[in-house]
Amino acid sequence: MRAYILETIYELSKKPYQKWFKKQPSWDISAKTLITYPKGSLGFHLGCFLLQHDFSPQPKLENHDVFHVLTSTGISVPEEVAMQYYLLGNGKRSIYLISVIFIGTLLYPDKIKLFKKAYRKGKAAYPFHQLDYKKLLHQPVQTLKTTFLISSL
Repeated sequence: MRAYILETIYELSKKPYQKWFKKQPSWDISAKTLITYPKGSLGFHLGCFLLQHDFSPQPKLENHDVFHVLTSTGISVPEEVAMQYYLLGNGKRSIYLISVIFIGTLLYPDKIKLFKKAYRKGKAAYPFHQLDYKKLLHQPVQTLKTTFLISSL
């Protein structure tokens, strides 16, 4: 039931958030195109992540999936909330992030240790949340993780 509540809120808020808050243009790239990037690259790993979970890139929200790849975060609801804690620790601030953290913490108080751990890991990494990832799709994912001290969640 907890997961259903957060997933419903996400589905209802996604379109308005894309339209009114996300100003950057869509990448206009498919998962099948991403897997043609060099093996080991961010683009390749992003394409694999999307195909593995039967996702397609969401216009203007592509960075979200990049964060999953870089932090090796799963897609369960508690993991999604933990990833937002990770990004908060890394310095990201948005109304959406704060909302997910607030609601997620209320719905998953039993996961607070996971959330604190994610926050600390985000704090320990160099700021990476603001990068233009479309320009970095050819870069080796391991180089990005090492350069920014990004550890797996």
